[in-house]
Amino acid sequence: MSDRLRGIVLHIFSATLESPGKEHPLLKIAEGVRSTHNRDGAVVLDIRHGQMFTLNLVGSKILEMLERGCPETQMVEEISRKFRIRPDIVDRDVREFLECLEKHRLLEFRAQDGGA
Repeated sequence: MSDRLRGIVLHIFSATLESPGKEHPLLKIAEGVRSTHNRDGAVVLDIRHGQMFTLNLVGSKILEMLERGCPETQMVEEISRKFRIRPDIVDRDVREFLECLEKHRLLEFRAQDGGA
């Protein structure tokens, strides 16, 4: 995929992740997904599909923020600050991580009104 097309796809994907006001994320952890977090990262179990995933510390932090309903912009700010990584790099990485979670059916869309 070309860089330009990739940027367009990421822009479209990002636009679907959050409501226009960025207060209510449209993605949430899928039903049947369980996780446990520790100082090294997290283990995620998808009981519907019988899959298990391990996450590093940054992935664990993103998942915790998803569980709290944080918008993508807040995820980027917190991770950038906590791990001292440039926001543009964190933004790209968060989007790619969310795409990966969606690909593995670990995320689902909330109703447009922000309800679960």
